[in-house]
Amino acid sequence: MALARGRRDRRIDYWPGFVDALSTLLLAIMFLLSVFVLAQFLLSREISGKDEVLSRLNSQINELTQLLALEQGSTQDAQDQLANLQASLFQAESERSRLQQLLERGAGADAEAESKIGTLSGELDSERQISQRALSQVELLNQQIAALRKQIGALEDALEVSETKDRESNTKIADLGRRLNVALAQRVQELNRYRSDFFGRLREILSDRENIRIVGDRFVFQSEVLFPTGSDQINEAGQVEMKKLADAIIELQREIPPEINWVLRVDGHTDNRPLSGAGRYRDNWELSSARATSVVKFLIANGVPANRLVAAGFGEFQPLDPGDTEEARNRNRRIELKLTER
Repeated sequence: MALARGRRDRRIDYWPGFVDALSTLLLAIMFLLSVFVLAQFLLSREISGKDEVLSRLNSQINELTQLLALEQGSTQDAQDQLANLQASLFQAESERSRLQQLLERGAGADAEAESKIGTLSGELDSERQISQRALSQVELLNQQIAALRKQIGALEDALEVSETKDRESNTKIADLGRRLNVALAQRVQELNRYRSDFFGRLREILSDRENIRIVGDRFVFQSEVLFPTGSDQINEAGQVEMKKLADAIIELQREIPPEINWVLRVDGHTDNRPLSGAGRYRDNWELSSARATSVVKFLIANGVPANRLVAAGFGEFQPLDPGDTEEARNRNRRIELKLTER
């Protein structure tokens, strides 16, 4: 009897620990499912991104893999506990068999043997029920682990599809960039051809005067041709030249295709002598801008569309000749015309 009571006491101490282990396992499962739901929600919001989204998804897969490894460890623990229970069950059944043999021999311990057999039978039934519940829990865990693996596989497939789309998009973007560069180069070449024709006509119209010349991709008028000293009012001789220029621009406009978005930029430049500030203009910035604006307004008044003209003032800060001589200052006082794209 004392031996049976000792066995019952040990069973009462053992099962709460086992129940706690199962509770901890269930909490881990719930935590894992919560993490998985959160990861799936974040994935649905971020799947449209590129490199950053791919990085986040990879991080989530790593976390799920770690959780899966932890869960597999917990499952292994549960299986180990089940194996221990089955071993205990086997020992109990062996003890019952031994007692039944003693009972059959009539060794004088019939009552004690029957009591022990009854106790062991109850314990065996209880252990069978617990073992059955443990088996059910292990089976449920195996199903959940399989579902997680399936979800991870789906995530990896989605990542691969996204990466494939990104590669295709990058290829298309690169191809569009190459085509755009070719188109721009063709436009530039076409505009250069019209610029050359335009400058050739201007040279013929303006009779190759010494103070009207071509410098690089610009047609240059010395300021003395157009303006009195310190003024932005075009003189009579300058108006004659500007009228020829306006007619040439109008004729050129008829030939340039409408898809070329060209403009004629009028740039005003002065020499490096500072203004006194007592006159109409405080500095060379204002004088150069006013002269460029006067040319633009004169061209507009003579039929050139305003949307094809741009005025800009540079003061003395873009000299053709960096010297500090009178000859250098004469070269730097100028109006430049440049045919370019908007």
